[in-house]
Amino acid sequence: MAYIDYYKILGVDKSATQEDIKKAYRKQARKLHPDLNPNDKEAERQFKELNEANEVLSNPENRAKYDKYGENWKHGEQYEQAQQQQRQYQQQSGNYGGGFSGTDFGESEDFSDFFQSMFGGEGGGFGRNSRGSASGKFKGQDVHAELNLNLKDAAKTHQQTFDINGKKVRITIPAGVSDGQKIKLKGHGNPGFNGGPAGDLYITFNITPDPNFERVGDDLKSKISIDLYTAVLGGDVKVETLEGSVNLKVKPETQSGTTVRLKGKGFPVYKKDGEFGDLFVTYDVKLPKNLTEKQKELFEQLKNS
Repeated sequence: MAYIDYYKILGVDKSATQEDIKKAYRKQARKLHPDLNPNDKEAERQFKELNEANEVLSNPENRAKYDKYGENWKHGEQYEQAQQQQRQYQQQSGNYGGGFSGTDFGESEDFSDFFQSMFGGEGGGFGRNSRGSASGKFKGQDVHAELNLNLKDAAKTHQQTFDINGKKVRITIPAGVSDGQKIKLKGHGNPGFNGGPAGDLYITFNITPDPNFERVGDDLKSKISIDLYTAVLGGDVKVETLEGSVNLKVKPETQSGTTVRLKGKGFPVYKKDGEFGDLFVTYDVKLPKNLTEKQKELFEQLKNS
């Protein structure tokens, strides 16, 4: 695999914090997202590289391996396991000169030579004893991915399809997932080595901000503007919910900033069918502008009455 500088792709340096990486990813993802760049192959390529970089650097464990092993970071775990197996073999056999052909796994070893013999060469010899039997099975590398959802998508159970290692993986996303929540799909990561099990797929959900609602746990908050006359005299207004608009009665003499609760009109509770939070609606009373002389006179009368 050709070496890709993930730090350069994200536009951060190696001392960047996890929060710096998250902010840099989201900033560039908004610019390069396919929805904003239809039929732009270069933007599509850069978006894929950006996601790849974020999958590695946003995970502290993978980032540490990338910093240590560079382009071979995915096989860092196998390398470390091989070192441990060799030490155990040497302790058991008392043989400090053989047992693994062609590699002594010293701390100063050139990693690229090891990875070439392990994965790139024909009959590299790693992991086989003098009888030619496999000496160890290694679990494949875990894969980390991020999935962006808008608030309305996160509020309904639905399916989405991923392309992982050229294989289509369909998952069902339960209603009520939260921002930053992570789920694990066992066995959907990278293939194992030497007959070992595949790694796992970890998906982190990013819920994009909604222009109409603020989510607080399972509750939602929104604001609605009402005119002065409705605030003073009362009346009906339409309020948006996740399931569409509903009519809401405004009580007479409602003050600006008053909040009312719509029970059960909030966000669905994760993995609890039929349970919902509440929707809290805050009224913002708008004062009239460009009053006519007649209207001003009426207000004067009200003032002096």
